[in-house]
Amino acid sequence: MDSFEYNINPSRVVFGIGSVNKLPEEIKKLGCSSPLVLTSKGQNGMLHGDLLTEVLSKCSMSAAATLNMAVMHTPVPVTEAALQQLKAQAADCIVSIGGGSVVGLGKALSIRTGLQHVCIPTTYSGSEMTPILGETDKGKKTTRSNPKILPDVVIYDANLTKSLPVAICSISGINAIAHAVEALYAKNTNPITNLLALEGIKKLAEALPAIARDPSDLSAREGAQYGAWLCGVVLGTSAMALHHKLCHTLGGSLNLPHAETHTVVLAHALAYNAPAIPEQMEKIASVLPDSDGDAIKGLNIFLDKLGVSRALKDFGMQEEDIDKATDIAMSMQYANPRAMERDSIRELIRRAWSGESAKADV
Repeated sequence: MDSFEYNINPSRVVFGIGSVNKLPEEIKKLGCSSPLVLTSKGQNGMLHGDLLTEVLSKCSMSAAATLNMAVMHTPVPVTEAALQQLKAQAADCIVSIGGGSVVGLGKALSIRTGLQHVCIPTTYSGSEMTPILGETDKGKKTTRSNPKILPDVVIYDANLTKSLPVAICSISGINAIAHAVEALYAKNTNPITNLLALEGIKKLAEALPAIARDPSDLSAREGAQYGAWLCGVVLGTSAMALHHKLCHTLGGSLNLPHAETHTVVLAHALAYNAPAIPEQMEKIASVLPDSDGDAIKGLNIFLDKLGVSRALKDFGMQEEDIDKATDIAMSMQYANPRAMERDSIRELIRRAWSGESAKADV
């Protein structure tokens, strides 16, 4: 066996239906008593804030404040506005509840203040399990990694995903799958990461179609949450490559929605790298239904079965943006199993823009 290194991230995980009710106990274990609660903008964010108010009140605890202001791509101006409100409160920790945007804001505030962070994810983004923070400022997205960015406690409760629409379940779950796929061919891949990645892909490949068939299937939603947790762990311990590079380029520069962009790009990025990773392609095919040993075929069928949009133009990307995105992608070199070839990368982006099926011929 080849030598390898594997870093275990130290988050505490509380998993299970009804686990949100353990929040006050977890806050006390951190030595805290007055959390700042973060949610997203809109009705869902308000409902999440109300839920945590009720949970905390049952244990004679209350939030220092609730901020319903998280938006996608964690814009620095939003973080700075939240930071000013945080400083005006007597908060001694941060609790974020929601999807990746809320988790991102929680991370951004935690790393700036040193406050401990309890995260309650309601989607399958996996961000809660990574020491990575992506932020946008003036149209440019940057990422940084620091162990202190990792949330201190993560509470998984599938009950909180029951209201998540099937369409959002699908794209959020595919986003999680993308983390695991890239980990299999990352420059720092190792046997432990591979096990977690393949199990995560398998669980999500089983759970997402089940949710699509019966949105009330709580067992399937719990399975998807478990798979997303594994994929998030993988993301937090692996170096990402072409897929995430393109998604950061497209999302941060063109303001495209995060999970939708990952959903569209995944099969195309995998097809681009396919000639350089035959062993990994076999492993991916082994955990995808209907693949017949062909990972690209299996992934195309899986995406079509879920009925997700496969065209970036559906989310506002213009045809003239293809060259701009190519230029940005080529200017930011990541480690990738296949060398970055401009014409082929442009064709990959064009296919993702138009909504064509992925093919390993670029």
